[in-house]
Amino acid sequence: MIMKTKKRNFLKNKKIKEIKNQLGIYENIIPKKSQVEYIKVEDMPDIYLIDGKPLLMQTEDKIIPTLKAILNEETIENEVVVDMGAINFVIKGADIMSPGIVAAQDTITEGDTVVIVDEQHHKPLAIGTALITGPEMVENNKGKAIKNLHYVGDPIWTLEI
Repeated sequence: MIMKTKKRNFLKNKKIKEIKNQLGIYENIIPKKSQVEYIKVEDMPDIYLIDGKPLLMQTEDKIIPTLKAILNEETIENEVVVDMGAINFVIKGADIMSPGIVAAQDTITEGDTVVIVDEQHHKPLAIGTALITGPEMVENNKGKAIKNLHYVGDPIWTLEI
């Protein structure tokens, strides 16, 4: 999908360092000497291009990796596993409900950025914000557990600049 950009500029090293600190374990998404470009696009979150690829996005309060960035990662922090029945809903943008969650890392707390993967192949399907803790996600039999921010097939996934 080709989107209309409102604003576009390269970031200085100081700002790149701030972003890397905020990313924590995912700081290696921005390799040394990379070109990091900020893009404000109509009708979607702000995007950060790393060497021309949309690998980071701005949520309301933080910068998080996109699914394309997560696909290249060897280890996934804050992983939540959903059953095969939930996949169709997740990739259509639905929030993730507790009954569809098979497993979640115990270290997940409310407000954390989480990566939703399927139980069979452990492929990333979506990125969201935890509404409850990891153990509560697995224990609860009803209610929302994760707000879906970005999923396979959404405008960010299909973005072309």
